[in-house]
Amino acid sequence: MCPPDFFGVSYVINPWMQGETGHTDAAAARAQWTALKEAVARVAEVCLIAPHENLPDLVFTANAGLVLGKRVLLSRFRWPQRRGEEEIFRAWFEKAGFDVITPPPGPFFEGAGDALIDEARDLIWLGHGFRSDAAVAPFVEKLFGRTTAPLRLVDPRFYHLDTCLCPLPGGALLYFPAAFDAAARAEIESRVAPEHRIAVDEADAVKFCCNAVALGDALLLNDASPALSETLRARGLTPVALPLGQFMKAGGAAKCLTLRISGQSGERI
Repeated sequence: MCPPDFFGVSYVINPWMQGETGHTDAAAARAQWTALKEAVARVAEVCLIAPHENLPDLVFTANAGLVLGKRVLLSRFRWPQRRGEEEIFRAWFEKAGFDVITPPPGPFFEGAGDALIDEARDLIWLGHGFRSDAAVAPFVEKLFGRTTAPLRLVDPRFYHLDTCLCPLPGGALLYFPAAFDAAARAEIESRVAPEHRIAVDEADAVKFCCNAVALGDALLLNDASPALSETLRARGLTPVALPLGQFMKAGGAAKCLTLRISGQSGERI
């Protein structure tokens, strides 16, 4: 995680940022981030990367890269406003002892924002259409030795895959179907049995209910309706609502603010 010392909306690169330039509250953002950090720390060790002035989105560490074991595939950001983050993340991972790999020339790739590991299916779901490119899929597959399932995103509000899809412990999949094109919905349906698919409606989706962090039986998220919360509880999960409205002004919530850097046991965030 990255403390929000320099967080704010100072440019517009997604629809959530429209009209929010200069409208974040630093004290509220700090309080919301701290509550999330404390919730994560009850289950996992939290590792921090230092914030940097003029990089307000560094706080969204999910976009640093994709980590599996001690190997990390760094991001190559589409928007120039975020490219300054790349070398900062590289230096952090190198110092931490990771094997750091740069994406192949050409395709954009925005890390665990668009590449979600589904342990139940030994699969990497790969979002594309707004930030990452589908062309990176073969490289990801070869590098990590896991099948990739590219999914085209079509709603600009859900510009990263982690804003609209979340693999859950036990094999369930939380997702907002309307964020995907027909082929992507068919791909999800072919790989996930109906009893394991939890399709959310737009009212829950815009609360970023899918931008969630699963730790043990807890699911940390910005918000969820009573009906969705009950569905999650029926699957043995405890939804933990942590208001993250300041960060939603920039288009991110719980998952965006964290990057898992180890496996399911001995969690490190």
